[in-house]
Amino acid sequence: MSEFQYKDGFSVTKEVKSDYNENGFVIIRNLLDKDEVKLLGESFLHDEKLQENTWNQKEHGSSEFSASISVWNHPGEDVSGMVCRSEKVVNIAEDLLDGGEIYMHHCKLVQKQAKTGGQWNWHQDYGYWYQNGLLWPDALTVFIAIDKCEKGNGCLQVIKRSHKCGRLDHKQVGDQQQADTERVGWILEKLPVQFVELEPGDALYFHSNILHTSGRNLSENRRWAFLMAYTLKSNSPVSKTYESHLNMHYTPLNKVPNTAIKECKILSSEKGKDYLSPSKNIATCKHYDVQN
Repeated sequence: MSEFQYKDGFSVTKEVKSDYNENGFVIIRNLLDKDEVKLLGESFLHDEKLQENTWNQKEHGSSEFSASISVWNHPGEDVSGMVCRSEKVVNIAEDLLDGGEIYMHHCKLVQKQAKTGGQWNWHQDYGYWYQNGLLWPDALTVFIAIDKCEKGNGCLQVIKRSHKCGRLDHKQVGDQQQADTERVGWILEKLPVQFVELEPGDALYFHSNILHTSGRNLSENRRWAFLMAYTLKSNSPVSKTYESHLNMHYTPLNKVPNTAIKECKILSSEKGKDYLSPSKNIATCKHYDVQN
């Protein structure tokens, strides 16, 4: 099932790597412990700058359902930054990307509020990262559940092994990007969908070409998730084709020990993060991959 339990000393074994390569994702249970994920959630709840740089992305064809999105380019020095740079999060990503030096391409908070959280179209992350200058799909996303993620509140859905189909064409549909619907339909006839149900602190590492979506949050509970995108240093966006104001080129990651998460004295801070501002770049916000 591509599912593993995190414990101190966890490493990417041949089995973990084989499952990731075969299915396009792995679930790491309890990557963050209860105290760490609680601290992470509190850091976002009290981050005024994050709220200033949050926008609603509407579900296509609906005026009632949407999700709140915040995107920033660099980890920073606060609690969320320590999570981004922690050895346990980064080392797994490095090993899944074959051991080369990696950096954080961007990260984001996705908030699906109770009763109104919208669904996303089927898409691949590399569907747009390609347009933004990444030459290769040597990239992945780490999706960490801040709240419980289940079918009723719009958990992530992935098509197993769909990363092997290569990059699909995408087009703008309302506020969202969408993979070629005809080809997605053919793929769904051949490959199974997995609902990724997670407890707080569980993580999904998934390949940039995996097809994924998520449903509406029709429950009484919010569904918040923290996502970190990593790619290889050698895969830093090509300047000539990249929108320079997104500023997601290579910068050293500077890993920290896992203990830095709980020891961090800065709950939340905008310092060094470089938020994608919806007031300045709303067209880019709608085009860029901020879906999950």
